[in-house]
Amino acid sequence: MPPTARVWLVLPTYNEAENVERIVASARQYLPAGESRLLLVDDDSPDGTGQVADGLARAHDEVEILHRPRKEGIGPAYAAGFRRALDGGAELVAQMDADFSHDPADLPRLIAASDDADLVLGSRYVEGGGVAEWGPTRRLISRGGSAYARAILGVEVRDLTGGFKVYRRAVLEHINLETIASIGYAFQVETTYRAVCAGFRVVEVPIVFHDRRVGESKMSGAIVWEAAVRVPLMRMERRGSDRNPPRRRDGPPRRI
Repeated sequence: MPPTARVWLVLPTYNEAENVERIVASARQYLPAGESRLLLVDDDSPDGTGQVADGLARAHDEVEILHRPRKEGIGPAYAAGFRRALDGGAELVAQMDADFSHDPADLPRLIAASDDADLVLGSRYVEGGGVAEWGPTRRLISRGGSAYARAILGVEVRDLTGGFKVYRRAVLEHINLETIASIGYAFQVETTYRAVCAGFRVVEVPIVFHDRRVGESKMSGAIVWEAAVRVPLMRMERRGSDRNPPRRRDGPPRRI
């Protein structure tokens, strides 16, 4: 492992055998040379993703694979990856999808933005951001989901459901990953919401989200339903909780 693995990128890779080699090659180009670690988190993919990832870990010192025994959802996979990164001494922990819906070329901008933020979000719904290759129905569902979460939770973050992020270590240590109940994409909402409630500074950086190139989407009706149910529960669970941790910086969520 590099002695100065300051930045860790966590990539869940369930059934991504067709993408994992290319996404690792691309991400390695844009991560800080000599001070980064790329962690693949595989939940025993039946398509052989884990075996491909093992080969990548053998070939590249900065690539690591975390094998999990069964599929539990993207939320638990990320939480396990975050804990491994923290144990490994990470100062910044980035996350992104492994299917090229998030462009690895955007990593330097998000990492740079962490100089003035505790949590950086790659945002589709601020000026300069957007989505490509989506039809009107999917655009409506996505925007509607973010608007629904924003209205229920009462926060200003425009892209609450986005999964392209960079966390400072202090955020992940504070938000108590062990108690996050969301297993699907509601995990993205819950982690951001906890960071906002804790007083951490959130910045949204515009990105363009692309549809996956190969493989099948993990989105399902069950995942959408979980998000619809979990969002009001998040608001209820936060009432009366401690919201006064040491802050790195004052100020509301902002966009750059």
